[in-house]
Parts: sequence; C-alpha cells; structure tokens
Amino acid sequence: MQINRLFEIVYILLDRKSVTAKELTEHFGVSRRTICRDIDALSTAGIPVYTKRGKGGGISLLPNFVLNKSLLNEGEQTEILSALYGLSSIKTEDTDQVLQKLSTRFNKTVTNWMDVDFSGWSHENDFFNDFKTAIVQQRIVEFDYYNREGEKTFRRVEPIQVWFKSKAWYLKGFSLGKQDIRLFKIGRIKNLVVTDQSFTARDPLLLSDKVDSLTTEEPNLIKIKLRIEPERAFRVFDDFHESMIEKQPDGGFIVTVFWPEDNWLYGFILSFGRYAEVLEPAHLRTFIKNEAQTISKKYL
Repeated sequence: MQINRLFEIVYILLDRKSVTAKELTEHFGVSRRTICRDIDALSTAGIPVYTKRGKGGGISLLPNFVLNKSLLNEGEQTEILSALYGLSSIKTEDTDQVLQKLSTRFNKTVTNWMDVDFSGWSHENDFFNDFKTAIVQQRIVEFDYYNREGEKTFRRVEPIQVWFKSKAWYLKGFSLGKQDIRLFKIGRIKNLVVTDQSFTARDPLLLSDKVDSLTTEEPNLIKIKLRIEPERAFRVFDDFHESMIEKQPDGGFIVTVFWPEDNWLYGFILSFGRYAEVLEPAHLRTFIKNEAQTISKKYL
C-alpha cells in the first residue's frame, strides 16, 4: 500500500504546483504523520520534494524534475510509450492525450516500431470506446446479436473484456439472460447501447472454471484434414501454423486443424479452388463437393 501511495503522491505533485499535507491526508484517508513519513521516504529515495511552511506553503517538487530521472529507467519508459502507440490504433479517446503527457514528462520521443490498422473492419472499430466505457465503469450493455444462422436475439450483458481470438474480436461478458459467461463476436453485434445500469463485478474465483472453458456463441470444433497442392504453398504458410502442416514428397501439404464448422470455413476451403481437397471428415467432403457442383452449374 505504501509503495502505491508513494507513486500516486509523485503523480499528484507532477500535476499540481503545490499540495498541502491536509489535502493528501484527506485524499488517501491516512494520518498527517503517515504523509510526513511518505515525504521523508520520497526524499530519501532521491525525489526532489520539499515543503514550505506558512500561508501559501505546501509540498512541491523542484520545477526541473521529470519522472524518468527517478522512477523509471530508459527501457521502462520505452516500453510504456510503445505500448501506448499500439493502443492508439484502436483510437480510444484518452490514449493520444496520455501519450503526449508521458512523452513530455519522459522528455523522450520513441520510434513507433509497431503499427496496427483496423480500418478494414469497418464498424467494428466504432465499438471500442463504448466497450471501454462499459467495462471500466461497470455498466450493463444491450444489443441485438445475430448468430451464425442469421437469427437475431436481444442481449443484456455485464461486459468483462474485449478479446481477440482466431482472426476475430469478441466481447467476453456475463449474459444476464443465460446467466453464464459468453463470447459475442463483435461483427455480429448491432445497435449497441451502454446503459446507465451499473453492476458489481462478479467474483473471479467463482467464474474461473467457466472462463477456462468458455461457452461461446460458436459451434463446437471439428477435426479437419485437407490436402493442398504445391501451387498454393504461399497460402499454407500464411494461413496455418507449422505444427499443423505435413509436407508431402510431391511438394503438396496435408494440413490438420480443429476449427468450428460454419459458413466462414466453407468459404475458406472453396477459396483454394481446385488446389485443395477435403480428406476428413466425410460429411464436410460431401458438402464441399456439392457446393462445387452447384457453383459449376451457374456457368453452364
């Protein structure tokens, strides 16, 4: 507790020219003697903090003090700023302001070595600020949700986390209708509303087992085995982890994956055209064959 309080005192002093001991005692709910001990500890640690008695006095930092000289080393500063650069890709409202403040306080300009562009996801990016607000402020969200069959249902959810998994963004939350943890694919969420209704965070220990084996809105995974011809080697290494790939003597590939069976899977397999063949399971092989025949009839 003392370490956290010491850090916060430094940030308060950085933001304000001067603060009284009384203000700090009220802010932290501790005694004046405790604050005096904290100020002594900061001074001993090399933080240039000083006090001025009398009217207009208080606790202050030397004007030329910057955070990097005492609390964070060069590598830690770089990691913080780099993380903020990455976070700025989702365009949360406060990120640019925080990034500018910390860059000034650290007296440092960091090379933006990583960039993430979500622009191709159209409306999905619009939800990030709403989800952030709802999660941080613990407010219930309401939305229409379309399942993989295109059926629309109304959902009320206590949001827990925005989650990226297997090429898609999800909202992880406690469904008030189902009374259970659920994953909702963000691309299928429509008419999102962050309500004024607050909720109390549920005990993570009670939910831990459910979080480890999430009940999602997606179908169960199935084992799929594909043969892909050598002409599409570039796609094999783009789309599959090397542990899924077995290279064949003729230059082709056998790929084994565990994926949900849905329309995305059908489209993905068909996108290989004549260069991919479903080996397992039998029902998926039959489905792709029938789809290919239906497609070919359109061109007769």
